[in-house]
Amino acid sequence: MKGFSLLSLVLPKGSLERATLELFDAADLTVRRSSDRDYHAAIDDPRVDRVRFLRPQEIPSYLERGLFDLGITGRDWITETGADLVSLGELRYSKVTTNPVRVVLAVPEAAPWRSVSDLPEGIRISTELPSLTSRYLEEHRIKAMVVPSYGATEAKVPDIVDAIVDLTETGSSLRRNGLRILDTLLTSYTELVANAAAHADPAKRAAMEDIALLLRGAIEARGNVLLKLNVPAALAAVTAMLPALSSPTITALARGDMNAVETVVPKHSVNTLIPALKAAGARDILEIPISKIVE
Repeated sequence: MKGFSLLSLVLPKGSLERATLELFDAADLTVRRSSDRDYHAAIDDPRVDRVRFLRPQEIPSYLERGLFDLGITGRDWITETGADLVSLGELRYSKVTTNPVRVVLAVPEAAPWRSVSDLPEGIRISTELPSLTSRYLEEHRIKAMVVPSYGATEAKVPDIVDAIVDLTETGSSLRRNGLRILDTLLTSYTELVANAAAHADPAKRAAMEDIALLLRGAIEARGNVLLKLNVPAALAAVTAMLPALSSPTITALARGDMNAVETVVPKHSVNTLIPALKAAGARDILEIPISKIVE
């Protein structure tokens, strides 16, 4: 354990849970627990002492109070709570797509309002983010009744409230419920965030940065594979076909007329790229999965 500082880690329970577990597994920080319902967990890593799962709404406040050193939650909930935290950067993964979650103001499709300035005084708005919503309405000088919601917010329109402020990733649920997005209050990615006092400790900060590096490397590797192939030395046309993070690595083989080439390429293009490389003269083509890319 010498050289490491034990961290307490809090991870999101709920919609982000599966994606978070998959990310940590890809980063060689596999989270182990007795069952999916267990809120306590462990990571077999000397930098991590204990792991808890909590709702992402709660995580910023608990981190700010020092109950945990490091955690994952959304910028939406950090903004809602106003928690004073240190961000170690965005982790661009989420429950459905790699797109950010948006906090949006949505109204019934048939409503006459086309911008936030059109909203009438006294409009009823339901949301799970009442503080963020109230600040937004105040900025736009809209006098509204903000009604806290505890789930199924979109189902409350129009018989209980007139509009909602809700989280959406694709907008499909809003459309299914006959709602139209009027404005976007916030664009939110998932973030790795730390308690300020813990981050100020050099040993803990070093451990946090190690974990951040592994997680970012796992995210960077997603959707990419490593291609290895042998190419006739004079065949520049083959290497010109290869996309890469920077440029292909080319090594002369013992046979002077051949070069070994390595490059990282998007997985989605491999089905057309490999036949094209073969037709252009490449040989011994290998496609290798990548678990991390650390730049």
